[in-house]
Amino acid sequence: MPNIGIMELLIVLVVAVLILGPKRIPAAAKSVGQGVRSFRSSLGGKDDDSTERETAKIDEKTKTGA
Repeated sequence: MPNIGIMELLIVLVVAVLILGPKRIPAAAKSVGQGVRSFRSSLGGKDDDSTERETAKIDEKTKTGA
């Protein structure tokens, strides 16, 4: 597996800014994150609804202090 260093990440970031522009990068990052989350959940056999329910349960426990 190739090693990815700081310089490679900076090059990718500069290319992304040049192609997408600074205003569209957050939306693109969100889309990539959702895609990765969907991919991982499909590998694990979980659907998005169960993940959202688990997250809601954790949030609820955090709010109540349980």
